[in-house]
Amino acid sequence: MQVTTDAIVLSSLKYGDTSLIVRAYTASDGIKSYLLKGILATKKGKLKPGLFQPLTQLEVVANHRNKGTLESIREAKVNHPYQTLHTDIAKNAMTLFLAEMLGNSIHEEEANRGLFKFLEASLQWMDTHDEIANFHIYFLLELTKYLGFYPDTNEMTAGCFDLQEGEFTDTPSLNPMLLGVNLGYFKTFLGINFDEIHTIKMKKENRRDLLKSLVLYFELHLQGFRKPKSLAILNEVFS
Repeated sequence: MQVTTDAIVLSSLKYGDTSLIVRAYTASDGIKSYLLKGILATKKGKLKPGLFQPLTQLEVVANHRNKGTLESIREAKVNHPYQTLHTDIAKNAMTLFLAEMLGNSIHEEEANRGLFKFLEASLQWMDTHDEIANFHIYFLLELTKYLGFYPDTNEMTAGCFDLQEGEFTDTPSLNPMLLGVNLGYFKTFLGINFDEIHTIKMKKENRRDLLKSLVLYFELHLQGFRKPKSLAILNEVFS
């Protein structure tokens, strides 16, 4: 079945000498993987490798057979040209990290308009703003709303956050816990929007530790989740 859909690129992997396997989150069908045969061998084709950088927002005309096999793309064009996402060093490191987090977190082959709109708008926000040091933390917290494990905020005055149970508590257990100053930052992130993230002033080590806890939170709540390899690069760029 031929479909025209918006899509956000999550990854592209070289296949053989001349082809790419592209994984994308589509508005029409959720996660899809495409085999782009010969795209690296010819300069004359309609499809250019540069279209398939991580988190690029595209409109694609694709064949979806929906049989769990690799699909094909007939045409692709950039939907929203980024100004800084792939050229600014800090944003590029964040882009690679978030693309990997999304690729490890979303597996559904079905439409989720709310999630798609969130990703689209968030990435456009990051592209047009300069103070993005806290972007990934707020983005990942908001993402958990769509993945089904947003923190339970009923007991926010409690002295710990249980990462395993996803709730605030005053009785620490053997589960991984958020405590102290990082717990304070965590609570602040739960009550703001993107335009306020620059107001949270954190030391680099606190930001790194909170991000590490958030990645663990994903690991505890998503079956088969793999820690992103690009986390080390991100920490390097922001240290």
